[in-house]
Amino acid sequence: MDIIGILRKRTHLLKFEYDFLRGEFNKLKRLIVGITGASAGIYGVRLLEVLTKHEDIEVHLTISSSGARALLEELQIKVDLDNFELESLIGISSPRVIYHHESDIAAPIASGSFRTAGMIVAPCSMGSVASIAGGMSRNLIQRAADVCIKENRKLVLVPRETPLSSIHLENMLKLSRMGVCVLPAMPGFYHYPKNVDDLLNFIVTKILDQFGIDTKLIQRWKE
Repeated sequence: MDIIGILRKRTHLLKFEYDFLRGEFNKLKRLIVGITGASAGIYGVRLLEVLTKHEDIEVHLTISSSGARALLEELQIKVDLDNFELESLIGISSPRVIYHHESDIAAPIASGSFRTAGMIVAPCSMGSVASIAGGMSRNLIQRAADVCIKENRKLVLVPRETPLSSIHLENMLKLSRMGVCVLPAMPGFYHYPKNVDDLLNFIVTKILDQFGIDTKLIQRWKE
């Protein structure tokens, strides 16, 4: 075979490989995960740990500066938002976790034309709840949430605050009426938790149930 024939064959193979990989990529379920500055950033960390074990899920992650501060204060986890490495957050890296800086307004998740299965904000601060309820996109987390609402995609907010003021309740009611799933970090005890991990797994299971993702992390009631 002459050199032209070899090059044509190689080009054909490369196109086949590209089309195959693109097809495999499109099979992945895209989920957006946002971590804000509410207490209990450990819910977001545990959620990421679980999602990275699912090879059919691609995670688009964004963390607010307040979220990074809370992670440092509560978990002694230091994340560099400008030079982010997933390993600094959950101890491993994954090609299926794509990080976007909170100020990156050109990120794909800032556009409704970028298709996703929805978004999870865990934990979700009351400031973020208020901004999302008011349609104020002051960072990428809020903008991505706004996109999910306008595109009628699943949006799950995991607020962690107590006690709740009338303002908090009114904002969450407004979001609920829009179709947003307000899923407070209120673990149940009917699965007989033995440690903190069991409580975290309860909430993570509840979150991912909203997307039809079975984690097998807890013993379900009567199952």
